[in-house]
Amino acid sequence: MTERHILQEILKNDKLTAEELESVISQFTQVTFKKNEYILQVGEVARNYYFVESGFARSYAIDTDGSDITTGFYTQMQILIDWPSFFLKSPTKEYYQALTNCVVWQLGFDEFQKLFHSIEAFREGGRARLVGSYFALKRKSIAMITDPAQKRYLQLVKEAPELVQNVPLKYIASYLGVTDTSLSRIRKEIANEQ
Repeated sequence: MTERHILQEILKNDKLTAEELESVISQFTQVTFKKNEYILQVGEVARNYYFVESGFARSYAIDTDGSDITTGFYTQMQILIDWPSFFLKSPTKEYYQALTNCVVWQLGFDEFQKLFHSIEAFREGGRARLVGSYFALKRKSIAMITDPAQKRYLQLVKEAPELVQNVPLKYIASYLGVTDTSLSRIRKEIANEQ
C-alpha cells in the first residue's frame, strides 16, 4: 500500500476532514526496520510512535530469572508504541524488535503534539486508540489469571491468525505464559479434536 492508502485506512475512523487528513499524513515518515533490528531498547525514551504497514514486530521484557517474555505483537495496521515512555518521557522497560523486515510510518513526539493540539478529530482518534490499547491489556491480564492456556491460545488464533502462521512459536508461548513444550502439546490436542 502507498502512504495515502495505509494511513487513510488506519485513520479512517478518526473523522478527519480531507484537509486534516492531508495535514496529518504529511507529518509521518516511512521507516524500514530489518529483521531482528531493535526499534526501541530498555533504558531508551520513546521519541516516536509507529503504524505498521507490513511485517511483524514484538515487545518483550526480561523477567527476574533472565528469561525473555513477549509482552505484545504488532502487525499491519496496528500502532506500535510504548505509551508510558512516549507520553511520560520515561525510559522503557521493554525491548521492541522487528521479527521480520518491517515497513512503518513514524510520527515524532513534537509532530504528535502539534497535531494533537490543533486537530480535534486527531486528538479524539488518539484517545480512542489509547483506550482500546488499555482495554486489550486489561483483557489479557485477566485472561492470564482466569483462562486455561488452551483457551488463551484459541483466542489468539481467532484474533490474530497471521501471528500463529508467521511468528516463532517460542514467542507465542512466552506471550501466553506457557513453555514451548506446553504450547506444542496444546496445538496437538487441538489438531486431534478437529
